[in-house]
Amino acid sequence: MRSDDFDYDLPPEFIAQTPVEPRDASRLLVLHRSSGNIEHRLFRDIEAYLRPGDLLVANESRVIPARLFGHKLPTGGKVEMLLISKRPDGRWEVLLKPGRRVKPGARVALEASTRSEEGAGAEGSVLAEVVDVTPAGGRVVQFSVPIEGLLERLGVIPLPPYIHTALENPERYQTVYARVKGSVAAPTAGLHFTPELVQRLQGMGVEFAFVTLHISMDTFRPVQEEDVASHQMYSEWCELPARTAQAINQARAEKRRVIAVGTTSVRVLETAGARLAGDAQPLQPFADPTTLFIYPGFRFRVVDGLITNFHLPRSTLLMLVAAFAGKAQVDRAYRVAVEQHYRFYSFGDAMLIP
Repeated sequence: MRSDDFDYDLPPEFIAQTPVEPRDASRLLVLHRSSGNIEHRLFRDIEAYLRPGDLLVANESRVIPARLFGHKLPTGGKVEMLLISKRPDGRWEVLLKPGRRVKPGARVALEASTRSEEGAGAEGSVLAEVVDVTPAGGRVVQFSVPIEGLLERLGVIPLPPYIHTALENPERYQTVYARVKGSVAAPTAGLHFTPELVQRLQGMGVEFAFVTLHISMDTFRPVQEEDVASHQMYSEWCELPARTAQAINQARAEKRRVIAVGTTSVRVLETAGARLAGDAQPLQPFADPTTLFIYPGFRFRVVDGLITNFHLPRSTLLMLVAAFAGKAQVDRAYRVAVEQHYRFYSFGDAMLIP
């Protein structure tokens, strides 16, 4: 398939800049895979399409304050840094702005007073030394002190590049069940759930289980290769806990639906599925990086339904949804969503594909 097969036109005013309040007041487009029928509801109406015994699997990763500010030494030029992922050696892959001017060997002082921290620079700043350039044009940096414990004081929650309105409450870019710190972007399909909605669904017999996938900026990177199959996914750390694997195995054995909340949950579940020797084998818990790229032609082994948002053109997320529901049906659903003035992307409306 060609990457431009996943282009579509979207008026800029349809890109949601702020979240809807309350969370479950967003719109819900229901695309029935079996019939192709489309319905229009509110997200809080999702219970009408779920049934007792359904297992919803959601990503409980929490967005970290990954956007940092500093200045280059010794020139003083301003630098903005976005943490992408931590390497096993303790170094971080980051995006720098402006990036081309910051070569290996350069040092960036983060703008914060940390005189009490061992390893702080002469000006009392945490230092980041650029040690390498990534194939994608990012940088690998070594911090003078472990940065994780300082992020709440040094950083801010990053918003996607297409959102230009400041977010008054940073918690609004977290799911209500976010627990495990590590993402630089939110698993946005889960942003529509409220505690009350979760409780109501559980009361009708719907079960919840959780996985973790720490989202990197690859979620916003369009596929540049002409041939979709040539695209290389960025490695993202994920975990299928034993309790979740057990819940899924029981649901599958009892012929109950496993519904993924978001594309990141799909990738965790299908990464586990790809490890099976046969479809009847039980899922095994794991905690490893994944580079699984799902596009049309992929055979799903675990996921029976999907809750998702409306995604960017040429994105791997859109390709995953097309693989699950069928490209022609997803193309039609997106055309209908534009015609009906749905809100798109991270703070936008949702789609249920049962």
